[in-house]
Amino acid sequence: MLDLLITNCTLADGRKQLDIGIRDGRIVALEANLRADAGQTMDAAGQLVTAPFVDAHFHMDSTLSYGLPRVNQSGTLLEGIALWGELKPALAQEALVERALAYCDWAVARGLLAIRSHVDICDDRLLAVEALLHVKERVRPYLDLQLVAFPQDGLLRSPNAMNNLLRALDMGVEVVGGIPHFERTMADGAESVRLLCELASERGLMVDMHCDETDDPLSRHIETLAHHAQRLGMQGRVTGSHLTSMHSMDNYYVSKLLPLIREAGVAAIANPLINITLQGRHDSYPKRRGMTRVPELLAAGVPVAFGHDCVMDPWYGLGSGDMLEVAHMGLHVAQMTGQEAMKQCFAAVTSTPASILGLEGYGVAPGCRADLVLLQARDPVEAIRLRATRLAVLRGGKVIASSAPAVTRLDLPGRPGVTSFQPGPP
Repeated sequence: MLDLLITNCTLADGRKQLDIGIRDGRIVALEANLRADAGQTMDAAGQLVTAPFVDAHFHMDSTLSYGLPRVNQSGTLLEGIALWGELKPALAQEALVERALAYCDWAVARGLLAIRSHVDICDDRLLAVEALLHVKERVRPYLDLQLVAFPQDGLLRSPNAMNNLLRALDMGVEVVGGIPHFERTMADGAESVRLLCELASERGLMVDMHCDETDDPLSRHIETLAHHAQRLGMQGRVTGSHLTSMHSMDNYYVSKLLPLIREAGVAAIANPLINITLQGRHDSYPKRRGMTRVPELLAAGVPVAFGHDCVMDPWYGLGSGDMLEVAHMGLHVAQMTGQEAMKQCFAAVTSTPASILGLEGYGVAPGCRADLVLLQARDPVEAIRLRATRLAVLRGGKVIASSAPAVTRLDLPGRPGVTSFQPGPP
C-alpha cells in the first residue's frame, strides 16, 4: 500500500508518462502504469516533476534587511559591505530569526528546499550564528539549511576572525568559508586559503570560499584554493564561489587554470543576478558581464551551480527566492541558449548544487527522499522560460505548498477565452 501515487509524470531527463510511488517519505517505485493501491493519488497531467531546487550560495543573515540602516544608493559591492558594517552593531537576534524564517517561507513556496547560507562570524557576539543555528532547527522538517562560517571582513584582516570562526564551528556550523581577495594583500589572501583549508582538513569539513569576487584579472586565489584542495586530498569537498575575476583573465592562463580546478575536484558556484549587477562597475564601454566562465568550466568537467546570493539586503534590493529566475539570468549572461546548455542551467539549480552540498537521498529515483516539485511546464527549458508555477511542493511525500495554475482570462475582439502560461506555440 502506497501513501501517495503521482501519475503521468514527466521528468527532467525527458522520460514521460511515469508514475511515482511513495511510502514512508521515500520513493519506492518509478515506472509506467504503476499498479498499486494508494491512500492518495495525484495526477501530474504530463507536467514536469523534479527534485527540489537547491541554492548553493546565499546570505540568510542579511536577507530582507533592505533599507537598514539605509538604502545602498550606489548599488555597489563596496557600499553594501560598508552598510553591513553599519548594521551589524544594531543586529538583534529576534529580528534575524524573524527575517530568516520569513525567507524560508518564501523559499518553500517556490520549491526551494535546500540552502547553503554563509553567516558572518566577524561580529564577536556571533548573534547571526546563534540565530541561524536556531533557524536551522526550526526549519529542519521542511528545509535543509547548511551553514558556512564566513569571515566577511577577512580572516587575517579582522582581529578576532579566526577565533570567532573556530567558535562558530564548535557551535555546529558545518562548512569553512573565506574571502581571500578581501585580505589586505595577495600574500595574506593566499595565507588565509592555506589556513582555512588545513583547518577544514583537520576537522573533516567542507570548504566554500568567496573567491576572486573582483574584476581584477590578477586575483588568482582560485589557483591557490585548487592547489591546497589537491595537496590535502580534499577532492569533492571544496568549492570556489563567484570566481568573477576569471571573466577578465587572460585566455592562456585560464587554459592552464581549468584543468587544475578539475584535477583538484573543486566545484564552482556562480551567482548570476549579483555578478551581473556588481561586477564591471569601473568599466565604461565595453562593459564586462562579470560572471565567471560557466560554459568553459562545464566543458572542462568542473561542476557548476548557480546561487541566488542575496535577496533584499544591503547588496541587492530585489529577489524573491526563485531559483528559476536565477537560472534564467545565468542562461542569458553565459549565452547558454543551446538546448543542452539550457538543461545544464536547470541542473545548476537542482542536481548539481545538491551534489555540492552532499544532500542525502536527493533525486527522483527509488530510494530517494520524496521531496518533489510539480511544475506547470513540460520540460526544464519551458520551466526556465516561464519561471513556471509551482503547482505542488512535497516534503517526504506530503504537500507543504501549492499554487493554482497560472492562467489569464482574455476579452479581446474576436479572441475571448483563457490562456494558460504553460504551452508553447500551437
